Amino acid sequence: MAIYNIAGLSVKIENCGGRTAEQAKAYLAPDQSENANVDIYINVDSARVKRAVDEHPELTAPDWDYMLSGDDFYTSLLDFDGILLHSSCVVVDGVAYAFSADSGVGKSTHTQLWLRHFGDRAYILNDDKPAIRKIDGVIYACGTPWSGKHDCSVPEIVPLGGICFLERGEVNRIEKAPVKEAAFNIFSQTVRKLGAAKMEKLLDVIESIFSCVPLYQLSCNISDEAVEVAYGAMKRDITEIINEK
Repeated sequence: MAIYNIAGLSVKIENCGGRTAEQAKAYLAPDQSENANVDIYINVDSARVKRAVDEHPELTAPDWDYMLSGDDFYTSLLDFDGILLHSSCVVVDGVAYAFSADSGVGKSTHTQLWLRHFGDRAYILNDDKPAIRKIDGVIYACGTPWSGKHDCSVPEIVPLGGICFLERGEVNRIEKAPVKEAAFNIFSQTVRKLGAAKMEKLLDVIESIFSCVPLYQLSCNISDEAVEVAYGAMKRDITEIINEK
């Protein structure tokens, strides 16, 4: 058993070992006492892992422990106005930008270009499954231990400047995402195996994110120009929002 600070929440994980424990080391909470406050409790027991391995033996037991604990966390996160967004989230000058797309489109490739372009001004917050959470009326991107096979994450909470849905293209072009299309894109990139009550909560959280964070569609190639086009539009919009406040 161990307690972790993840996305601004105290998370107790029972039977935490293997890959899950390794990737969660940076998130360990200072207070590991029995009296410590706990917001989310996760227990992925061996029987549950065995069932998953029996159904999908192409994945190992440690892999399933890692995946199931992540599913439990992101499902519980809905009760704290947060969602999983399958994306690569890069931070530049203290503002996070999340790039979401189906696997294989090039999310990580694109954010790696940001690191090369901005140098020490930029870092990856989470390269696969950042938490997006509304706290006191502000939307934040949060590092989590569930960060993909390369384990690229930082235990920080950073204001989110925009969510961008990525597609490959010959010409670099960014535009505001239509609400209906953005809703479908977010819904397809988050946890969905939910009961009726949780599904309703998911839709409520997504709607609250829409009301606070700009949403974009980006058609891009692999070039510095793609970074300049994306960052220029997103930075300009978030600056205008801040100035209006």
